[in-house]
Amino acid sequence: MRRRAFLLAGSVLAAAGGCSWVSAGPGPVMPSALPGDERLEQRFSAARGRTVDFWTAVPAGHGDGRGLPVCLVLHGGSKRPADFAAMGLGRFLTDAVQRGAAPFVLAGATGDRLAWRPRGGDDPQWMVRQEMPAWCAERGFDTTRLAAWGWSMGGSGALLLASTFPGLVRSVAAFSPAVAPGDVVFDGLERLKDVPIGLWCGKDDDLYDNVRELWASLPVPPGAGGFGPGKHNFNYWSTVIPDAFDFIAKNLSS
Repeated sequence: MRRRAFLLAGSVLAAAGGCSWVSAGPGPVMPSALPGDERLEQRFSAARGRTVDFWTAVPAGHGDGRGLPVCLVLHGGSKRPADFAAMGLGRFLTDAVQRGAAPFVLAGATGDRLAWRPRGGDDPQWMVRQEMPAWCAERGFDTTRLAAWGWSMGGSGALLLASTFPGLVRSVAAFSPAVAPGDVVFDGLERLKDVPIGLWCGKDDDLYDNVRELWASLPVPPGAGGFGPGKHNFNYWSTVIPDAFDFIAKNLSS
């Protein structure tokens, strides 16, 4: 398979007074930890019938990530894998490991705005199910241990992925998933009874009531998450990534 690979260079954010977090005012928080091996590649997806961006991040200090388990990243509507480095996802990953979490790899690919569901001949869900693990295995990652994490439509997509393919992932972390009572995500909740779920949403999010109903409807209460001040944006989501990554690491290492 022909592809172009680019190593992503992250800029260094200095932490004042030894603090492990920095913030530029009202924007997202950002850990000061450096990213490790972070790459953006182009891969042809037969499931989607097109070339997609494929992004991976390994925590600093763990080389190329060979042998590490994988958390599949399902993006929301406004971001793509090409944005993940600037969002600091590699930094959050290194920060989690430096705080004591078991190391794992992040891997995400372009799903566009299909809500991670098949439409016609374009099937981003099958890309996540079949092709992304194969691409990760080529890199030497341990694809026998998978988790899924997403926000907004990616959060609902991660839940739908786990219920559609039972046994695929060891846990799901969903931020402000784009769900509504009676939709296909709610229809599949019973199939999530054996999957540890982490669920987070801001109280000022337009989806807050729907996510609260999702929480109450899960066959087993979430193993992590909660509701706090925040809207449907990365300003809020960045504050809960540390808890989510701790949750993911715990389930990938057990």
